[in-house]
Amino acid sequence: MVAAKENKFLTVAPFECAWSDDLKFREPGRGCVAFDAFAHNDVTVVFRENVGSQHYHYKKDNCPHYIVIIGSNRNRRLKIQVDGASVVDEEASDLCRCSLEFESYWISIYDGLVSIGKGRYPFQNLVFQWQDAKPNCSVQYVGLSSWDKHVGYRNVSVFPVTNDRISLWKQVDYREVKGDEVEEEGNGYDYEQWGLGNFLESWELSDTVFRVGDEEVDVPAHKAILQASGSFPLSGDVIQLRGVSYPILHALLQYIYTGRTQILESELGPLRDLSSSFEVMPLVRQCEEYISRLKLSDRVSDPCKRVELSCPISQPLSGFMFPTAFPADVAKLKKFYSSGEYSDVKICLSDHGVTFQSHKVILSLWSVAFAKMFTNGMSESHSSTIYLTDVSPEAFKAMLNFMYSGELNMEDTVNFGTDLIHLLFLADRFGVVPLHQECCKMLLECLSEDSVCSVLQVVSSISSCKLIEEMCKRKFSMHFDYCTTASLDFVLLDQTTFSDILESADLTVTSEEKILDAVLMWCMKAEEPQRWEDIDELMNYSNPETLFKERLQSLDDLLPHVRFSLLPYELLERLENSNLSRQIPVFNRLVKEATSFLASRLTCPGNEATSRLQHRRSSFKELQYIRDGDSNGVLHFVGTSYGSHQWVNPVLAKKIIITSSSPTSRFTDPKALASKTYVGTSFAGPRMEDGRISPWWMVDLGEDHQLMCNYYTFRQDGSRAYARSWKFQGSMDGNTWTDLRVHENDQTMCKAGQFASWPVTAANALLPFRFFRLVLTGPTADTSTPWNFCICYLELYGYFR
Repeated sequence: MVAAKENKFLTVAPFECAWSDDLKFREPGRGCVAFDAFAHNDVTVVFRENVGSQHYHYKKDNCPHYIVIIGSNRNRRLKIQVDGASVVDEEASDLCRCSLEFESYWISIYDGLVSIGKGRYPFQNLVFQWQDAKPNCSVQYVGLSSWDKHVGYRNVSVFPVTNDRISLWKQVDYREVKGDEVEEEGNGYDYEQWGLGNFLESWELSDTVFRVGDEEVDVPAHKAILQASGSFPLSGDVIQLRGVSYPILHALLQYIYTGRTQILESELGPLRDLSSSFEVMPLVRQCEEYISRLKLSDRVSDPCKRVELSCPISQPLSGFMFPTAFPADVAKLKKFYSSGEYSDVKICLSDHGVTFQSHKVILSLWSVAFAKMFTNGMSESHSSTIYLTDVSPEAFKAMLNFMYSGELNMEDTVNFGTDLIHLLFLADRFGVVPLHQECCKMLLECLSEDSVCSVLQVVSSISSCKLIEEMCKRKFSMHFDYCTTASLDFVLLDQTTFSDILESADLTVTSEEKILDAVLMWCMKAEEPQRWEDIDELMNYSNPETLFKERLQSLDDLLPHVRFSLLPYELLERLENSNLSRQIPVFNRLVKEATSFLASRLTCPGNEATSRLQHRRSSFKELQYIRDGDSNGVLHFVGTSYGSHQWVNPVLAKKIIITSSSPTSRFTDPKALASKTYVGTSFAGPRMEDGRISPWWMVDLGEDHQLMCNYYTFRQDGSRAYARSWKFQGSMDGNTWTDLRVHENDQTMCKAGQFASWPVTAANALLPFRFFRLVLTGPTADTSTPWNFCICYLELYGYFR
């Protein structure tokens, strides 16, 4: 599922700057940052080679940098500074408005070309560009700063930038659809110039005829377009206009089909009368306004002067526009679609037995592919029924709704993520460029760690989705542990995509061993989570050809991405004596190279070898269990404000929240659970939940923090009511819980005042959670207080961020 993106925001105080490892270009000198800003003035974005300080003052920065100031001089100007010197100071009063809402912007840098635009989507709505004659191609980190007033930022994202930035959003080519087949073809159609004007007075797809003048000239038209723009007598297939000349009808149809027309001043009256008879009211009003101006100027109409009339800009509907400027009533179009009125084609989805009624001219208006299908002389051109395969009914219905309304509405979709991906694929298949762009934008807004693999499987095969593909790879790389542990969708990625992720400079992982596990799982198309020890055990009863099948050769390509030299020497010795090393030559070679290097401490020559010695980024800090009561756990770490000062009880400092099943009292004291000070009596009393007795203690690390817990310890209070059956659970939302370890009648439980500790089940040790809970599931050893969960200290360990 695609998860909705949270609108968390950051407030930057005057003369400060916010930096983050996530706000970094993938490639030095090339990147784009998009964000929302709330400010009275001076939205300031800094681009540097290295991270600056929190109290960064750009006027005192001696390092190479770019500064972009949106809304300088009380929202009147745009400024760009290079290394402290102003190079741009332009009037831009409308770029940053003083309002009570967030404004959306994007800024890209590509080899010194600085581009600034408005809106939520990069590379669209360009406002200003400036080229640095001596470009700084090393800037990589992005800082969000302010001047003399607070500035709020939210929805901050960093995107990659290619030389052909605009093509990231647009179709690379258009396709010809022949029944069930889609053929790529350079067909000469330019979507930017495509519109309803292509069907003006065209016999192709027409279903009605105007018979004009005494000469009875036949002029073709399309019922759905006419009725959406006015009210025409369409009881038959011919509309007789004996008293109307062809130039007057042509001007009317030109206005309807293109949104503009030209006519002689002397013909304005007849054009107004004809438009009025057919209730094309926008044109009637324009004719009357022009005629009124003529009367007020007391000027006789010039029989040789031509007047240009144009329709008001096409109706924007929720940010969308039709690919033409015609005066249509969208409500009528939607009604024609729902009722099937004037329909001239049925589209049958053969795989599902579902049929949709539509209008060829509407489909062709949005899709060059459909236009060619209906006019290429093949069987589809002469049939009123078209058969399509490999099409999702939900996605096709959404595409038709978009074509008739200009709106993309996915609110009623049961499976939003899956249907949106199908719709993206369908928009690409039929070349519906605006729909394709909106799907891309929506996917970017809602992209999550849970959806990244399913999105990658689709977009990696679509050449026009390079931006989405790059963002998915980057998100996967930065959340590698989660994406390879929470589900096994990653094993369905193609080798090129998975290899790109492994090569990414953004790859963030808790240990190199996790990369080894992921490579082996991908190569064997694992159906359940496996560690290298599990796969090594399988090789006692199998061989590489059976275990890895068609992906056996991929081991030679992917295993070199594992930096074996970063693994502990003891682990390398185990790997060297494993079945994997004995039966897979490349595995054996890489392990021996790493073992030899660590044993000799010699630097391997060559760039490739050197890169394999560099530690990767890690978004998690390892908090390792050493002994009971140590100072290495997360509650102690949070109490030091993450290592910045002496320890203060994190509950009192409001860094974490500890709650229990019973109300707070001197015997149920949340702060005692985070303190090493021994408390003689400390318990969580029973509560009835879902008809069961359920005493529990719960720790909330805060909305911005997570822990992949691999160990936990707690201390019994002074009573005899020590626990024997309990669950240790994790949750992201505090409602849905995952059992990390279950203890049933544990006879090893500590007695009064003693510590005890347990590792988390290996399969769950890499799942990040915000909430952790200990739940008593059975009576304690003391039958006098069988349901009091007595603990006076708790500590958690693992990987924290």
